[in-house]
Amino acid sequence: MSARDEVLALQQRMGKSIVGQQHMVERLLLGLLADGHLLVEGLPGLAKTRAIKMLARNLDARLSRIQFTPDLLPADITGSEVYFSEGGKGEFRFQPGPIFANLVLADEVNRSPAKVQAALLEAMEERQVTVGGTTHRLEPLFLVMATQNPIEQEGTYPLPEAQMDRFLMHISVGYPEGDAEGEIVRLAREEEAVAAGTAASAATRLDPAVILSARGEVHAIHVSDAVARYVVALVQATRAPESLDDELARWIQVGVSPRGSIGLDKVSRAHAWLRARDYVTPEDVQAVVRDVFRHRLILSYEAHAAGIGADAVIDRLVERVAVA
Repeated sequence: MSARDEVLALQQRMGKSIVGQQHMVERLLLGLLADGHLLVEGLPGLAKTRAIKMLARNLDARLSRIQFTPDLLPADITGSEVYFSEGGKGEFRFQPGPIFANLVLADEVNRSPAKVQAALLEAMEERQVTVGGTTHRLEPLFLVMATQNPIEQEGTYPLPEAQMDRFLMHISVGYPEGDAEGEIVRLAREEEAVAAGTAASAATRLDPAVILSARGEVHAIHVSDAVARYVVALVQATRAPESLDDELARWIQVGVSPRGSIGLDKVSRAHAWLRARDYVTPEDVQAVVRDVFRHRLILSYEAHAAGIGADAVIDRLVERVAVA
C-alpha cells in the first residue's frame, strides 16, 4: 500500500467521524503533509477539537491539548527546570511541557497574553525549546492546530499580524449543511450507545513514518516555471493591487509576505499529491490560495467599513491575475 493510499484511507476514516467538515479534514492533512501549522477559526461546536483528536486516534502519535487562559505562563507550554532531591543530593532536571507532542491543540489561542503566544510560536518556528541554556528538539512529526472564536472578542489578546504570518494556513470553519446536521445527530446517538471515545485499534493507526515518507514525495512534486510565475504573480498582486484594479487598491492595505509565496507553493504541491498527480496545476494553486492568504492580507478601513472580507478580496485577485 503506497503512502498516498494510506493517507487517503486516513482521510476517509476521519471523514466518517467528522461529518460535514470535509474541507477542514483535508486542510488538516495538507498541513501535516506540508509540515506547517494551522490556525482554525470557527464558532463553538463545529468539530475543530474533534478533528485533531480523531487524527491522533487514527495516527500513532501523541496529542496534547493546551487551554489558553489569561493566567497561563510560557513555562506551562514549554516546560521548565524542576529541582529533584534524591539520596541527599539535589539537581535540576528538565520537565517537558505539553509542546513536546506530535500534535498540539492550542485551544482559544487568543485568550492568553502576548508572552505566552510568543512562547508557542517560537517553538512552532524553531522546532526547539531552550530552557536553562539547554536546547531540546521537538519531534520530526510536529503540528500545532490553534483555534479561536471569530465573534467573542471580550478578554482576548488578538495575535499580531507578524505572528499570524507564521501559520501556514488559516482555515475558516462554517456550519454544516442540513443533511450533514442530521448525520451528526445520528452519529452522536451511535457513539453514546457504543461508549464514545474509544481509541482506534492498533491495526488502523497509521505509522508516523508514512507521513514523513509522504512529505518526501510531496517535496518531489514538479512545479513548472509557468505555475511558479503564477504563484509569484498572485503574491505580487497583493502588494501592487493598483496594477490590477482600483477597488483592490482601496481594499488592500498590506500585501502578502514571502512566507505566503513559500506556503502557497508547499500547500499546492501537497494538494496535487493528494490527487495522485506528480505536477502542480493552476487549479491546485487556486484551491488553496484562500487558506494561505486569508490571514496574511491586511485590509483597509474602507474594506472593513464596506463589509468586504479577505475571501472576497482573494477571489477578486484570482479573477484578475492571469494564469501564466
